Amino acid sequence: MDWLLSSLDILFDFPRWYVGAIVGTGFFTYYLHEAVKQPVLACSNGKFKDFLLAHVPILREKYWPTFWCLESRAQTVFASLLRSRLLPNIKYQREILKLSDGGQVALDWLEEGCPTNAPIIIILPGLTGESQAEYVKCLVNSASRIKLRVVVFNNRGLGGISLKTPRTYCASKCDDLSEVVNHIRSLNPGIPLVAAGVSMGGLILGNYLVSQFSKPDKPISAAMVISVPWNVFKGTESIEKPVLNLLLNRHLVGGLCKNIQRLKRDKVPQGPWDLEEVLKSKTIREFDSSYTTKQFGYKDVESYYTDATIHDKLHKIEVPLLCLSAGDDPFQPLEAIPLEEANKSKYVAIVVTARGGHIGFLEGLFPLFHEQYMCRFFTQYFTAIFADGSDLFAAIEKPTNTSCIEQV
Repeated sequence: MDWLLSSLDILFDFPRWYVGAIVGTGFFTYYLHEAVKQPVLACSNGKFKDFLLAHVPILREKYWPTFWCLESRAQTVFASLLRSRLLPNIKYQREILKLSDGGQVALDWLEEGCPTNAPIIIILPGLTGESQAEYVKCLVNSASRIKLRVVVFNNRGLGGISLKTPRTYCASKCDDLSEVVNHIRSLNPGIPLVAAGVSMGGLILGNYLVSQFSKPDKPISAAMVISVPWNVFKGTESIEKPVLNLLLNRHLVGGLCKNIQRLKRDKVPQGPWDLEEVLKSKTIREFDSSYTTKQFGYKDVESYYTDATIHDKLHKIEVPLLCLSAGDDPFQPLEAIPLEEANKSKYVAIVVTARGGHIGFLEGLFPLFHEQYMCRFFTQYFTAIFADGSDLFAAIEKPTNTSCIEQV
């Protein structure tokens, strides 16, 4: 103990600027060595990988996360706060789509400045998100800049519309999305259609792509997902870790419970669940156990999560799919990202940054003063799809035995 006190006395004898310089140098050494890295690309060798390396130059750049919110939860929270305060709401044209079971969803369109034959992109928000969610507005603005016609698919009960049936939505069921896709295609025959999903929206989109396995006519020609919780079991375990992850968990379940209160507000007939018990949920797992599993007919939450997860279903995706994940995502630990599975797929490419949090990916000293990292990925990928990808997808080769996971 004496040596420690002596060391502290010596340290305090130095000028403050000297101590600050030592601490600052240590931090920036750590930052440059541990945080600033090129993303890892997991993809089978072949046409799709070659296409990405040739036409998505951000893959060859280092990602420089904003140093003053480097930690994963800080990235997640500050990204949401900054975007929500700096990005104005978007004026969409709303379409209400009546579904086959009597339910309804809101489709919010942004087509200003686009030709009538421009490609269309469907954007799927996350767990409690809708068309004015801050991360959705980022992607919508980017899509509009590259002259894509945008439609945001708001899940049942979200986006300010009432519920017409007891059914809401969940990660494993993609029949609502299927109806939306068929509706858009029927109104726009011959127009290319792509999609992007964020977090749980990425799960729904992924399960939809899996449902199209072996079908010759793929309604969606290319897709992208961001911060998708590939393995729902691992993701749920991660978000239940105290203290900060658990606080994020409780924030999300609060949003879910607020949505479920619409069942009472809209005077929707109740199903086989106790609404008061549902509203007492403190974690997403508790909410899924008391509500989601009962609404969608699962025997337990494990059965639901098995059906929802897509980390083991990549071999059933036959549409070019670019995936952006962060290695420090509190909603999905690095070891749960299916890099080896993507390494065997000729259609799926997973890109992993060292930092970025969950739907964070802030970069630079002053984030939001320029197009953000995930949006640059988005615009480069879809610009390349429509400018250079016309002959790509039918010619995608079967993966070879030399496929690898590499840092590009």
